[in-house]
Amino acid sequence: MLTVEKVQRRNAWRYYVRGVAFGDGRRPVGQALNDAQEQAGLPPGRWLGRGLAALGLTAGQTVTERQMELLFGEGRHPDADRMERELLDDGADPETARLATVLGQPIEEIEQRDQTPLLALDFVFRPQASLVVLWALGDERTRRVIERAHERAVAATLEWLEDEVAEIRWASGRQRAKAPALVVAAYRHFDNRDGFPLLHEHCLIANRAQRPDGSWYALDTVRLYQHVVAAGTLYTLQMTTEVCEELGLATVPREVTPGLRPVMEIAGVDQELIGWSATRRRRIEDVLEGITDAYIQKHGRLPGERARHGLAWWAAQETRPEKKTPRPLDLLLAWWRVSALLKVGQRMVDGLLQRCQAAGKLIRARVGPRVDTALAIVDVAAVVFTVRNIYARRHVLAEARRHLLETLRGRAYVPGIDSYIADRALQRYSRQLTVPQKGRRTPAPDQLSYTADFAWPARWWIAGTDGKPPRESTRYERARVASLTLQNAIRAALTAPPAVRDEAPAAAASSAAASSATASAVPSDHDQAAPHAVDRPGRDTALAPAQRAAAIHAHQQAAMPQEYLEGRTTDPATWMTSPQNLARIAALTRAAEARSRTVEEQADQTKQATQQAPAADAGRQQQRHLTTQPDQGRGPGRAG
Repeated sequence: MLTVEKVQRRNAWRYYVRGVAFGDGRRPVGQALNDAQEQAGLPPGRWLGRGLAALGLTAGQTVTERQMELLFGEGRHPDADRMERELLDDGADPETARLATVLGQPIEEIEQRDQTPLLALDFVFRPQASLVVLWALGDERTRRVIERAHERAVAATLEWLEDEVAEIRWASGRQRAKAPALVVAAYRHFDNRDGFPLLHEHCLIANRAQRPDGSWYALDTVRLYQHVVAAGTLYTLQMTTEVCEELGLATVPREVTPGLRPVMEIAGVDQELIGWSATRRRRIEDVLEGITDAYIQKHGRLPGERARHGLAWWAAQETRPEKKTPRPLDLLLAWWRVSALLKVGQRMVDGLLQRCQAAGKLIRARVGPRVDTALAIVDVAAVVFTVRNIYARRHVLAEARRHLLETLRGRAYVPGIDSYIADRALQRYSRQLTVPQKGRRTPAPDQLSYTADFAWPARWWIAGTDGKPPRESTRYERARVASLTLQNAIRAALTAPPAVRDEAPAAAASSAAASSATASAVPSDHDQAAPHAVDRPGRDTALAPAQRAAAIHAHQQAAMPQEYLEGRTTDPATWMTSPQNLARIAALTRAAEARSRTVEEQADQTKQATQQAPAADAGRQQQRHLTTQPDQGRGPGRAG
């Protein structure tokens, strides 16, 4: 998981030096940072990124308090003091010597325009809850494996940002160039503010990068924000895969919020242990429920996706505890073990790794280390289209990495297969919406917008559980329906008898009438290219096409969550006609029909009353006319 925060205020560096660099605690006033970290048993901050060479720094070097102040507080060179002294010794005036140490535009000039300078972005990397539990309660070797995988996943994600995402901008954003060298200060934390285990890494990415000519400019932070999800999926995929391969583990889907995407957790870690470590989540959920009710009362509708994220952030801020006194890792490990024993018992704590390995062995026995690119491309394209309708390459790439995580279940994957799946999904199933205009800069490939021609899945209602009212199907659930419908069409064509194999494209087209592109996907993409196969020695290679398709079908089914195999997702009708929901649906139907009849009766009564009113008025007027008619005959002519 990856979250991002802005570092904007000029004194924000003090928060990171006094708090973040001190394990989210409160550093005693007047005590040096290095001394405080050593006394508390906390790891010091370290420099990362390819941009360190231009500053005379090396990767892994310790971050000092003065360097933090200079770079993240004043926008100057981390070694500005020495450089300024040398310039003063050479006869330069103080202002010139100071400006010579500034990286890019001085902060004072930005503030003179009544703008708030953005000094850095805080990227926070943290693994899934089950990995955190395994790291906190496992043995020393397990902790080393998880920490090493965490370090490599963070480094790989930063390298991907440098290679594919990072750009510098100047001339008010009209000019841009690649920035393959970032300057990052990383701080590792072991616990949350409640003192419970939460392995995570704060990576402060400086908002400055160097051009080939040696000048420094600001990063295009909008691009970094846009690629946060893709970067987070890369971190999760790489770290989870390395830990599972090293320790012989596997992953299983865990539903956190009904209707939303499941989280791939380590198989064998009990839900009680995850709940033991997730202390803040329970408080956030309680506060979030009240905030959501207030939102519904104010707006008269349920919050959308963006509103849900905003409400969740607000709930997290409301439940954020005060800073704590940091403790060494050895003391935390002992306290965590005692706390877990008191909470869930010794039987669940002891032998945790062995249970996870036993569960992983069963999953690995039925899930082969192979990715079927045809089904992966269809899945990624259908899910992204249904969830977003209009999307970019970064959305498809993030979904491709999620697909690998859900399908391989912790098995190793060939580097580059995520980009291959994303590019093929854009090429085969997507239609470009962005039209280049004359006289304007040609948009980059990752700035193009796409859509697809899949049939839009209909919405349906899902009966509630535990006394909760029925809810509408989410976009993710409808996306799974669209994806699995197309996949089943391809499987039906590939597993057809030999006599029908020649008509596979037609069969696929008829089976998946929702998408005419399905038929063209069957014959070409299903034969997986060698660079994208994840084979192991000893695998049978001489399989008939139908046998190979059936084997891949079994592999894909084994990798799917159990609820998908039960037909709840592949057949939307079963959500409404399952036995446990029939009574509730029938009651809701009767109530809806009763309300409809009541409304119709009221409408009929109102209509009859409206029709009777003019007739009554006409009758009264006629009666008045007949009553006054004799008086009209009286007059002078009849007096005599």
